[in-house]
Amino acid sequence: MNPFSSGTRLRDMIRAIRACKTAAEERAVVRKECAAIRAAINENDQDYRHRNLAKLMFIHMLGYPTHFGQMECLKLIASTGFPEKRIGYLGLMLLLDERQEVLMLVTNSLKQDLNHSNQYIVGLALCALGNISSAEMARDLAPDVERLLQFRDPNIRKKAALCSIRIIKKVPDLAENFMHPASSLLKEKHHGVLITGVQLCTDLCKVSSEALEYFRENCIEGLVKTLRDIANSPYSPEYDIAGITDPFLHIRLLKLLRILGQGDAGASDCMTDILAQVASRTESNKNAGNAILYECVETIMSIEDNGGLRVLAINILGRFLSNRDNNIRYVGLNMLMKAIMVDAKAVQRHRATILECVKDSDASIQKRALELVYLLVNESNVKPLTKELIEYLEVSNQEFKGDITAKICSLVEKFSPAKIWYIDQMLKVLSEAGNFVKDEVWHALIIVISNASDLHGYTVRALYRVSQASTEQESLVRVAVWCVGEYGDMLVNNVGMLDIEEPITVTESDAVDAMEVAIKCQRLGLTTKAMALIALFKLSSRFPSCSERIKDIIVQNKRSLVLELQQRSIEFSCILQKHHNIRSALVERMPILDEATFTGRKAGSLPTAVSASSIIPCNLPNGIAKPAAAPIGDLLDLSSDDAPPAPVSSGGDFLQDLLGVDLSPASAPSGTSQSPKTGTDVLLDLLSIGTLPPVQSSSSAIDILSSSHDNKAPVANLNGLASHSSLSANATSPASSAGMMDLLNGTGAITQKHEENGPAYPSLVAYESSTLRMTFNFSKQPGNPQTTFIQATFTNLSPNVYNGFLFQAAVPKFLQLHLDPASSNTLPASGNGSITQCLKVTNTQHGKLTLTWDGIYVGFLGLGLL
Repeated sequence: MNPFSSGTRLRDMIRAIRACKTAAEERAVVRKECAAIRAAINENDQDYRHRNLAKLMFIHMLGYPTHFGQMECLKLIASTGFPEKRIGYLGLMLLLDERQEVLMLVTNSLKQDLNHSNQYIVGLALCALGNISSAEMARDLAPDVERLLQFRDPNIRKKAALCSIRIIKKVPDLAENFMHPASSLLKEKHHGVLITGVQLCTDLCKVSSEALEYFRENCIEGLVKTLRDIANSPYSPEYDIAGITDPFLHIRLLKLLRILGQGDAGASDCMTDILAQVASRTESNKNAGNAILYECVETIMSIEDNGGLRVLAINILGRFLSNRDNNIRYVGLNMLMKAIMVDAKAVQRHRATILECVKDSDASIQKRALELVYLLVNESNVKPLTKELIEYLEVSNQEFKGDITAKICSLVEKFSPAKIWYIDQMLKVLSEAGNFVKDEVWHALIIVISNASDLHGYTVRALYRVSQASTEQESLVRVAVWCVGEYGDMLVNNVGMLDIEEPITVTESDAVDAMEVAIKCQRLGLTTKAMALIALFKLSSRFPSCSERIKDIIVQNKRSLVLELQQRSIEFSCILQKHHNIRSALVERMPILDEATFTGRKAGSLPTAVSASSIIPCNLPNGIAKPAAAPIGDLLDLSSDDAPPAPVSSGGDFLQDLLGVDLSPASAPSGTSQSPKTGTDVLLDLLSIGTLPPVQSSSSAIDILSSSHDNKAPVANLNGLASHSSLSANATSPASSAGMMDLLNGTGAITQKHEENGPAYPSLVAYESSTLRMTFNFSKQPGNPQTTFIQATFTNLSPNVYNGFLFQAAVPKFLQLHLDPASSNTLPASGNGSITQCLKVTNTQHGKLTLTWDGIYVGFLGLGLL
């Protein structure tokens, strides 16, 4: 008996493995079979090599290692018999992939089999090459595959086309070699060859623009004719699926036409008629027909503009939404989301059907329909769509309320036609799903209410009504508590009644009761209770008749176990008992909140933090107009001033020491130089506090680094420049003839600069040698005397390029130093360029401690100077 044809041993192994009851038993059987196969390989058993490889493939599919049998695949491929080659190629495709180096050995066998006289062996080689071809194999065997595209047998042409797809994906440069053979395949009558030819042309268009233009010029008419013939062909049992002739070929042709028509008006015009025919004649009661319609719609939406055709396509999608199959409805919603960007008016006609999908029981369809509704809303339809969504919110599932609530709030905020409508809709949302809204939503509502002064009475009455009926919605209770605390007198006195509202009777005691209930309610959180306590404190001034009761409620909370409530109660009761004269001023209504600022911050259009470089340039001279303040208040008060600076023309106020020393003309020493316009001393002590000593020299130099009260200059340490040692600079007397400072064993006079708009702080050459120069430019933001901005400029004077630039600095504890990144990490040679880096030094003890260079440590790393 032929052991291969019977497969007895393979069946025995499969039976033994399936009989195993534990994983350990299975591993034992596999190890035993693998050991027998290794022994047969070592003995070079040619009679049962194919059987052993078949068993190895089964073992491989079970997940066990079978690498020891890879060479057996090559031996079987090199054999002459078809059965052996079939097992060899099957093992090659299963046990190896394109990353295996052993594939280099099979290239020659593949080339021989591609030229074999037996077409079945040629087919085996094409299948293997199409599955595991690497880029090197593709380059070597591409001519043989190209030749087989014209083979007499249609099965070989089909396999060659599929193999060509693999080749052009691996080596796109070979695409031009396959353009002409691929175009000839489009004329095939055999559907198997035709569908592979269409797919080959599609992939060629994706990898090569030349192929795309070639097929546009030469193949569009043929493709349109082929699609028309298939669409109008009579019943053919060989290709018929649910009454439609070869829907797979339909879809492939539509995809290729979509690629060819995209971006080309002429090509789009050629296929308009056939697309309309397919869209109107294809039956939609079977899945095969719906698949063709979907591809047809996608093709219509992708090619160049044709209004009537697009309306037809969107109507087809509308029919999809009425289908009972959830999959069809889902893909219809997906396609409508793309179509709305192209023709929103046509999609709007199906708004009612889309809203029905929002109420579908399938969660995926619900979410997709909600996203589509969100895109459909505009100024003209926001009211009816919002009404529908809020009505559905009332009956929607809990897990879906979060999504639909977020969408409704976003739509109401974006397209609200009037503030009263906005408030009404938000109250409905809060009353139905207040626990699902984010904090930003009720924050925004409070800001809108604050800005709508004519609606304060209406809003507080509406909130009181709905909060009494929906006490479990915490966000609603928070807004109601805030409004009652601010506008409680309007609630009691029915101030600002509108025609659309019904009168309501609320006493002062009722309002206090509502606040007391909010404080004692166990379901509400700490934030809500704290807001209610504040509201009660405000009502103590607005409701004199209930002030004693309010005081008792506040005193009761002094014993609260919650520290926040306890502290607030103690503070409020202290004010009520001991500071009655200032209570009315403390509990006045809040000023109107800045709606534009909140909107900008929420949209992310305003920065949350302002860097030093964005506040003022590092080289900005003192004395120019202050930059416009950021809309958002800077938490560090970097953009605020306690006193506004005087205009430049008035003189005086902008001539200040960078750390806040105000030098008035009366206090200026008689020996100092004067500003030509203001008469004010402009020779400022840049980094110190105090007035300047008299300067006897005429050179108008200042000691930039020292305090004016010291007779000797501090030490400037630039460790790392030569030997990591501190270099001392001996100061000269202020009365010296040159008024100079010996910095780093080098002298340089610092003279005062003048500009038209005021004085500028002088630059400082902090260090200079034959290889490096470091210059500091100082600037100061008006109104921020504690902060100094320094722009350090580093210039390489040597002929060598320095890489890996890194500048470091350290300051005393009372100073805060912020280093911005350097402009580059490479310092060009010979002064052909420079690196700049901005520093910000803030004196936290401004007015108490002097900012000097005592103990300041700076160093350079990575410049090759150490």
